[in-house]
Amino acid sequence: MSSSLAASAPQGAPTPGTPALRWWRAPTMWLVIGGPLLVVVASFITLALAILNPDPVLSLPAAKTKAEQPAVQGRNHAATPER
Repeated sequence: MSSSLAASAPQGAPTPGTPALRWWRAPTMWLVIGGPLLVVVASFITLALAILNPDPVLSLPAAKTKAEQPAVQGRNHAATPER
């Protein structure tokens, strides 16, 4: 009778005669915990890199022609007639 009980139990489920598997020994649990934990650690590393090595602010030279003006200023200028 015990052989039919073991055959009907789902795979990985503990049978009445075997001890339960601890959570840290289950590989699936490490994927569930490890994935989000890795993302949190990577975000702190990214934050540290951003704080320690900020990008320099680039100053843009004044536009020499109307074609070099930013898009919004050029669009607004094109809609108004020149004097």
